[in-house]
Amino acid sequence: MASTVTSKKSKNSTDAMNSQKSTASARPGYGRLLRTRGAWTFLLPGFAARQPFAMLTISIVLLVQHTTGSYGAAGAAAAVTGVSMALFAPYSGRLADRHGQRAVLIPGVLLHAASGLTLTALALLDAPLWAVFAAAVPTGASVPQVGPMVRARWGVKLKDSPLMTTAAAFESVTDELTFVVGPLLATALCTAIDPAAGLVTEASLTLIGGLLFAARKSTQPSVEGGGHARVEHTSALRVPGVRVLIVTFLGIGAVFGGMQVSLAAFTESIGEPGLNGVLYGVFAAGNMLSGVVCGAIAWKAAPQRRLVIGYTALALTASGLWAAHSVPLLAGLGLLVGMCIAPALITGYTLVDGLVPAGARTEAFTWLTGAVALGQAAAVSVAGQLEDRLWGGAGFLVPMGGTVLALATLLALRSRLAGRAHGRTVARGVGHRVPVAVD
Repeated sequence: MASTVTSKKSKNSTDAMNSQKSTASARPGYGRLLRTRGAWTFLLPGFAARQPFAMLTISIVLLVQHTTGSYGAAGAAAAVTGVSMALFAPYSGRLADRHGQRAVLIPGVLLHAASGLTLTALALLDAPLWAVFAAAVPTGASVPQVGPMVRARWGVKLKDSPLMTTAAAFESVTDELTFVVGPLLATALCTAIDPAAGLVTEASLTLIGGLLFAARKSTQPSVEGGGHARVEHTSALRVPGVRVLIVTFLGIGAVFGGMQVSLAAFTESIGEPGLNGVLYGVFAAGNMLSGVVCGAIAWKAAPQRRLVIGYTALALTASGLWAAHSVPLLAGLGLLVGMCIAPALITGYTLVDGLVPAGARTEAFTWLTGAVALGQAAAVSVAGQLEDRLWGGAGFLVPMGGTVLALATLLALRSRLAGRAHGRTVARGVGHRVPVAVD
């Protein structure tokens, strides 16, 4: 009898272990996500098409600073581009919902390439600054919103799969990777080849990558008449939590913009302009690596709590940048700042799933992307003025100010980030509503 009981206990223990192994193997992960059929057909061209987002600002700053000798003018030109993109990005997402991604992407990338090359020519010909600003408006307005479009394609592929959370993390990591590759590539081109090489390459990548991405019609969300009314009458801005997230993403944009201008000014002041891309690459690498880890963890804490904790760490580390006066110290601190950004971005995008109805989710993504661009635009302008008029490194005050103000807003309004009771039901029901083109 004792032997039988022992045997049963052993069998139960073995079954429990096998069950745990089975659960672990079934847990959503990057490997399973990347084995999704047809995913690579839009991921690779999408990666090429989103590179310009990370190259554009730094390319404009380096080109205009070279032709005018002023970081203030360079920051202002980049700011015009960023503001234009931030204002038009949500409308681009809305048009893609109504008419399809291909219908928006093809004319968009053609306009962006033409306007970017026009801006380059005007800067090289020493045209009046107002003319450069005028060319910067369509350049920013036509930046393809590839990131939100890729997220929408994941929604088509995965529907209500638990891999959607992994996809959100993967997309944030991909965004961070572009901020590693993009600034390094733009800086190398502008410093080693020609100050205009960064913008020329940016325009070329936009054109080629955007057209290849648009050509993958089989993976883009469907556009049918039945989905128009739902998309048309739903606005992501009506959700209070989205407005809170927009403010937090403005602060993240302030970090990106402030770092770009201030690192360029710092490396030039020490006679090592080539280190600009290296230092920014270290900052972005920390961002990317923490994103990989963040996406691989099965979090138990609520996303609202994670956002508050992560954003507090971001504000604290960003507040020390202005005091770093050596390359090793700035690199180390920049790495820490970068490591704090990705968790905030990933958590913010994850919160959209529970806050926003499916019919407005792509618009919500573009509002957040636009907020980063707007914060970046304001930051490069203010940081450029500070670098011109105050001491070297004064531009690092911008990331501190932007994140502290955003953190104060987040702490005061964090209760608005609580998802509605039916939010998850809407998110998981998307797979059964074919006409809806967003998720």
